[in-house]
Amino acid sequence: MKAIVLKAFGGVENLELQTVPDPIPGPGEVLLRVRACALNHLDLFIREGLPGSRVKVPHILGCDAAGEIEALGAGVEGVNRGDRVAVHPGRCCGACAACEDGRESDCRDFGIIGAYGGAPGGYAEKLAVPVKHLLPLPASLSFTDAASLPLTALTAWHMLKTLAEVKPDQTVIVVGAGAGVSAPAVQIAKALGATVIATSTDAAKLERAKALGADHGVHRPPQDLLKEVRRLTGGAMADCVFEHVGPAIFADALKCLRPSGRLVTCGATSGPVAELDLRYVFSRQLRILGARMGSLAEMREVWELVRDGRLKPVVDKVFPLADARAAHERLESRGQFGKVVLSV
Repeated sequence: MKAIVLKAFGGVENLELQTVPDPIPGPGEVLLRVRACALNHLDLFIREGLPGSRVKVPHILGCDAAGEIEALGAGVEGVNRGDRVAVHPGRCCGACAACEDGRESDCRDFGIIGAYGGAPGGYAEKLAVPVKHLLPLPASLSFTDAASLPLTALTAWHMLKTLAEVKPDQTVIVVGAGAGVSAPAVQIAKALGATVIATSTDAAKLERAKALGADHGVHRPPQDLLKEVRRLTGGAMADCVFEHVGPAIFADALKCLRPSGRLVTCGATSGPVAELDLRYVFSRQLRILGARMGSLAEMREVWELVRDGRLKPVVDKVFPLADARAAHERLESRGQFGKVVLSV
């Protein structure tokens, strides 16, 4: 099969289209003919050499894949060749205390295809997938749209519903409205009944976030985030901040929370180290929650929203597989709104 192979850690020049052996589905697995694979910032971090990822080169990136079932491994039931599916990207041992408790991302063996754990990903024509991780596609959903959803939508659901426990009539700030994880976050927060304040450095992206359901937008800069949140909430401030940027906004985001508010974070695109005034945290009894994707059970809850049309894909641009370098450059530019996707 054809695949984009990461030859060495570093820049985009290390991504190369190669011919590699087809994967062979094992017992309980299917062979997927990949039709689309979405990019995530995690792809960029892995490409650059993310410490602790357990990835060894050569490696095939790609956490989010969708396509058609081409072959069935031994013992596979309930699906057929030709079925259109997307892929839940998480992997775990399934037997430890964390897995049995539904906390799969706490599993010692937790992995994400194409990223953590070293399993090959979807920048390829074919992919072996456990049958239990398949997500059936509604007839109305294209492969491109389906590939744009799993990792970011699951992460947003895990952050807002499971960790931050967002309730109706609460106020949620969604940072970085143009990011791939923020588009589902806006929609999920609205589905949970919250008032959503989106932030962005780009005024045009705020308008697109409002089209997805955001109630307000803060253009920061030039607007002052703290002052705008105070004005929009009548001084009550926010119940939750949905954050994935890191030090560029972390300190200000904390100040936007009401007493006992929650900041939930899943990324560090502006850097890994943020300043934190602990006095502010304990005096206001704030909660800071870290998120790493979510569980298969949560993924199935998210997919119900997708099937019902309550969670819509947002695709920025589609590149052919051979243009993976250009796709990475598009994502690195931070000019996108929604997901960058490879067509396979």
